[in-house]
Amino acid sequence: MHNIIGEVTLHIMPNPFTARWTAKGSGLCLAHWELFYLGQQLEIDLERKQNDMGTYAIYSFIFPDDDIYAEGLPEDAWIIENKDWLTSLFTTYNIPSDETHLRLFYQAVNRNDWRCGSCGGCI
Repeated sequence: MHNIIGEVTLHIMPNPFTARWTAKGSGLCLAHWELFYLGQQLEIDLERKQNDMGTYAIYSFIFPDDDIYAEGLPEDAWIIENKDWLTSLFTTYNIPSDETHLRLFYQAVNRNDWRCGSCGGCI
């Protein structure tokens, strides 16, 4: 995929990370993360695997467009907060631990992150 901005052509690489929360709809709290890098499954500790990742978004199912219900850390802050365990994970799986890969991991997880109560299943 290419984007042309003025006379500069940028190549946008597809995200090599895939992050999937195994539940959809109600009952989000009863699932876990499935994380992959270029198709290879990544194993993380059970505490992280069974909980939200703390990324920034609006998680209200009642008010999905109201910023007052936004929570979590924006990309830069999240990377700083999680850099130690991510670097360890990336080293284990021979993934470059550069800024680009850290950002791509955040973006993959952020697409499917959730919060307890965000599905309305417990209401």
